[in-house]
Amino acid sequence: MNIFIAGATGAVGRALIPQLTDRGHTVTGTTRSPEKAQLLHSLGATPVVVDGLDREALLNAIKAVEPDVVVHQMTALSNMDDLRHFDRVFATTNRLRTEGTDTILAAAREVGALPIVQSFAGWPYEPTGSRVKDEDAPLISDPPKQLRASIEAIRHVETVVPAAGGMVLRYGGFYGPGTGLVPGGDQWEMVRARKFPLVGDGGGMWSLCHISDAASATVAAIEHPVPGGVFNICDDEPAPAREFLPYLADVVGAKPPRHIPRWVARLMGAHLVLMMCTARGASNARAKRVLGWEPSVKTWRDGFRQLSTVS
Repeated sequence: MNIFIAGATGAVGRALIPQLTDRGHTVTGTTRSPEKAQLLHSLGATPVVVDGLDREALLNAIKAVEPDVVVHQMTALSNMDDLRHFDRVFATTNRLRTEGTDTILAAAREVGALPIVQSFAGWPYEPTGSRVKDEDAPLISDPPKQLRASIEAIRHVETVVPAAGGMVLRYGGFYGPGTGLVPGGDQWEMVRARKFPLVGDGGGMWSLCHISDAASATVAAIEHPVPGGVFNICDDEPAPAREFLPYLADVVGAKPPRHIPRWVARLMGAHLVLMMCTARGASNARAKRVLGWEPSVKTWRDGFRQLSTVS
């Protein structure tokens, strides 16, 4: 198939392109940076330099290729160590999830392509009831202030994409090559410096995903399309922060994470309490059953241990 990846130099894109070309697909990928065009070429994709928020330029780029599938992997994530100002960090990514998604859907409609758009399974569920949720569970109805814009952007994706016959892939929290959770990455260094504390009882559930498995799940969605489908893409073991964070600190070679009471964290931002104390995890059962996908890294326990060998 002819595949167009918007945002192809991100962590998922860099893992996805080789998996697609190895299976005989033709790939065109976008980057905002002319300097990264050669990277896309070396990975096996035809590069296109375009800003994902330039509606006309992105529309024209997609229409010129006439792809069978358009994959939206556009983000603008930096300074991921600034947990206090979450929506500030995600401001441009939220525009890409709203304006960028609308452009992707318009272009896909014109060329008759299947749109596949990324979403997130890390903490958006309503923090009540079961500790692990499937795709039918509602998103949080009253998010903390610092998460409101991000939740609304996710809600936009998960409303307009299925309605347009596209697919939504809710990825868990990424780790592995190209992410911030790898030796030298910003999140790795946060853990090393003990700047990633446990809050309260640390009961917030996290669902994690090795970057290679995010890519393989995207391949499965491309090759086994389910128009209107929404899928959680994560490993087999959702875990509370009090379990995975000390384990990660040990892998990093750091002292155990600091602990702060809920009331102190709330002064820094109620969103931190949600993430660390009340967030719900995600079940990957639907993706395994419907897409025929299996994560190669079944649990973060194995995946984290592999991180120290990643360069």
